[in-house]
Amino acid sequence: MYFKHPEILYFLLILIVPILVHLFQLRRFKKEYFTNVKFLKELSIQTRKSSKIKKWLLLTCRSLLLTCIVVAFAQPTFKAKDSQNKTNEMYIILDNSFSMQAKGKKGELLKRAVQELLEETPENLNFSLLTNSENYWNTDIKSIRNTLQNLKYSAMPFQLDNLMAKIKAHKSAFKKDIVIITDAVGLDNKQLINIDKNDTPEFIIPKAEQKNNVSIDSVFIKGTTDNFYELSIELTGYGEDFSAIPIALYNQNKLIAKTNINFETKKKNILFTIPKQTFHGYVSIVDNGLAYDNTFYFSISKTKKINVVSIGEAEKSSFLSRIYTSNEFVYSNSTISSLDYNNLQNQDAIVLNELDEIPQALQTTLKSFVEKGGNLIVIPSALAASVYMNSFVMNFGNLKFNSFENKEKLITKINFNHPLFSSVFENKVNNFQYPKTKNSFILSSSSPAALSYEDQSVFLASVQNAVSAVYVFSAPINTVNSNFQQSPLIVPTFYKMAINNQNNNVNALTIGDNNPHLTDATLNKDDILTVKNSEEQFIPIQKILNNKVQLTFNDYPEQAGNFEIYNKKEWLENISFNYNRTESNLAQANENLLSDYKIIDSTATFFDTLQTNKTDNQIWKWFVIFALLFLLTEMAIIRFVK
Repeated sequence: MYFKHPEILYFLLILIVPILVHLFQLRRFKKEYFTNVKFLKELSIQTRKSSKIKKWLLLTCRSLLLTCIVVAFAQPTFKAKDSQNKTNEMYIILDNSFSMQAKGKKGELLKRAVQELLEETPENLNFSLLTNSENYWNTDIKSIRNTLQNLKYSAMPFQLDNLMAKIKAHKSAFKKDIVIITDAVGLDNKQLINIDKNDTPEFIIPKAEQKNNVSIDSVFIKGTTDNFYELSIELTGYGEDFSAIPIALYNQNKLIAKTNINFETKKKNILFTIPKQTFHGYVSIVDNGLAYDNTFYFSISKTKKINVVSIGEAEKSSFLSRIYTSNEFVYSNSTISSLDYNNLQNQDAIVLNELDEIPQALQTTLKSFVEKGGNLIVIPSALAASVYMNSFVMNFGNLKFNSFENKEKLITKINFNHPLFSSVFENKVNNFQYPKTKNSFILSSSSPAALSYEDQSVFLASVQNAVSAVYVFSAPINTVNSNFQQSPLIVPTFYKMAINNQNNNVNALTIGDNNPHLTDATLNKDDILTVKNSEEQFIPIQKILNNKVQLTFNDYPEQAGNFEIYNKKEWLENISFNYNRTESNLAQANENLLSDYKIIDSTATFFDTLQTNKTDNQIWKWFVIFALLFLLTEMAIIRFVK
């Protein structure tokens, strides 16, 4: 215990006053003798004894009264248990990812966490609040009340390591008290490993009562006819014992199809047949789980023919005309001598078919073509030197032609996970009629092969970038060297290689995914494209690429939905954005990872403990109470003690 004002204790000297008064009043009585008055003598003795007791009691009460008053003004205080950390700065990390939409005992987890912060945070407490998307430094609960009440769910998943890094970067001379409010969905060891040992956080883990959830994961066109699209909708069910769930398809907010689905397996695909025309709408479900993943927005643009040119001998390229048919492609073939270089930049895909030499001017043009979003397909010539080919393909990535082998090899392995074959095969095929090559280069690549030989060497390699891809075969595929042209693989392989990785007619981007999007537009240098709908408008990062514009959206838009791309007032394209589905599985709550950290049951408990441990216990009020009690005791003695 210590006194805040120890100098006031000198006033205890005033205790001399009641003692002096007491001594003055306790002077000795004179004895007066009366004859034959025995009764009066006994009465006198009793009176003197009671008077002495009364005066001693009064002296004690008055002394204690004055002592309590003086000590109260000196303010006696017990030091706090955690007095060394009284100056710590307070940081609150609040998870507002979509998994916090789950319902607990008292409603949605995020809304309940916000309500507890509003009710339990001391008004005089200065703190910093960090959410998935916003930071509020050095504020208090009064200043941030409206912000908390209007806090929205963030499309950004909860990344504790990023938030802790922000706190660490916020330089301060004081230590930090950190409380983290999260449901721990998606939490992993990587997010905990870099936490500073000096800043040990405490966790509040709100728990969901119901963990069943159904998510719409993707929408793609599975097949087409002359007049219809076959639309495939992929859903995932997390949990067990799902009842029938209604699913509906809307175009421009107009209902065009509806059905119910049952989950016999975790993954479910639903097919809808819709007219082959532009589409700008969404598909939605109704379940008892999270709400954010119940709607998937997508757009289908008007069918546009794809421009493909092959460079090489017409006889060797004739098989391409049977793949790139006129209903979907604008295909042409040209030899090196008749090639129009100016026309190459207007193509979507270029096939180099067994060129013995590639002129330097063509190499430079093709490098620019790939950088600006075009796909390049390279089929080597048996007469081309590997050194000469390497000087070309190394412009695009880590590819290398090694020695040429005169050895027949079977093509036996399809990489079904490769982007080239995504949504091509319904089931994995293990036994099919294997195509073969008689002669081939040994091709090395740092990227996984799309097609491989029986000895695990590469037959078809690719280098993917944000807006285009380069595909390289390790062998000539003319009918003399290979029967690949007669294989069932030839059509889907060349078809998918020619289609730009974004030109699949379905526009459905993920918010926060920084993969660029290409929009067909011819702009002047001062023109700026705008993305907007009725509720939100923003300008993406953009780069002009000949007759296309590369758009990068970063963390925009803030809300999922259907949008349009405009050049000033001119409409260019429909586009749709969806939230990332990483928060859909509520079973990913990894509370076990936090066993080494302190977990608190509620916000109220945290602030009560914090105040108790770091606040000095001032006991001067007790001395005031004692002073009043002694005053009352003195009054009672004066009145009732005779």
